[in-house]
Amino acid sequence: MPNQIVPADYEQLLRELKNRIRSAQIKAALAVNRELVLLYWQIGREILQRQGQEGWGSKVIDRLAKDLKQEFPEMKGFSRTNLLYMRAFAEAWVDEQIVQQVVGQIPWGHNLRLLDKATGYKERLWYAQQAIANGWSRAVLEHQIETKLYQRQGKAITNFDLTLPQPQSDLAQQLIKDPYTFDFLTLAQNAQERDLEKALLERIRSFLLELGTGFAFVGSQYHLEVGGDDFYIDLLFYHLKLRCYIVIDLKTTNFKPEYSGKMSFYVSVVDDLLRHPDDKPTIGIILCKSRNQTVAEYALRDVNKPIAVSQYKHELPASLQNVLPSIEQLEAELATIEMIESDRL
Repeated sequence: MPNQIVPADYEQLLRELKNRIRSAQIKAALAVNRELVLLYWQIGREILQRQGQEGWGSKVIDRLAKDLKQEFPEMKGFSRTNLLYMRAFAEAWVDEQIVQQVVGQIPWGHNLRLLDKATGYKERLWYAQQAIANGWSRAVLEHQIETKLYQRQGKAITNFDLTLPQPQSDLAQQLIKDPYTFDFLTLAQNAQERDLEKALLERIRSFLLELGTGFAFVGSQYHLEVGGDDFYIDLLFYHLKLRCYIVIDLKTTNFKPEYSGKMSFYVSVVDDLLRHPDDKPTIGIILCKSRNQTVAEYALRDVNKPIAVSQYKHELPASLQNVLPSIEQLEAELATIEMIESDRL
């Protein structure tokens, strides 16, 4: 068969068709997931109603699981445990519209994490919406719940309502947390700012996950020249949703009022030297080991640059807390070693 000349626009057409096919595959997968979650909700609702009206006991659920698995051997979702989850799912989400429009958009495994880890309707709904908006995997969703993101979001002390226009101020407030959780770091008790910065950069992926969606890393110790003098920003980011630079100043001490003056200076310089005409005003975040709320509020009251004061906490993961020795254990071990060494002399 003779070779045919490929039209000039063939490659463009091929790319467009590939994108359409992938998009259709994603939509089909979402539709299948939504129907499956809705089915589980309907089964759970039926079990709830029968238990309430006809007094179904656990034996009936055992029988139901056995019969459904026998009838649909190719489906793996009809175990006794999963039927009980369906019941809990229907109990947690009474409104079918919410099931179709929100929790039906995330996989069943995500919904199980919400049932197991999150508490209350509002908290579960918020996590479900965030999982959809940010494309969280099941592991990320579980991590966000365990670190209490719902309780930390939007809790930083800021002056955004005075220094940023609406709706920018509300959006910025909701995107900044207090406290930030750095449990993924291994830091000494007397770690300095440079130690903290180095540790965060070494675990930049975990750090970006903790900061939240939209933060793009620009640089560390970012150099600024002002009036012939050199200045260095600890961490500089650009936020894709806020459309602005974000300056982070790391402090391993309690917040002090003078920190706000230094940050105001950095924000002004970034606005003048880096900010594009289409960018929104630069935001500063002073990230401290701890802060007194009243002191922080006074320090920001008359500052005309948008600044937030947040804390960070650093604790060993629970999995390591039971493994690593305590100070008392180390001291006892050292004393034993000294006694052995002295006996040898």
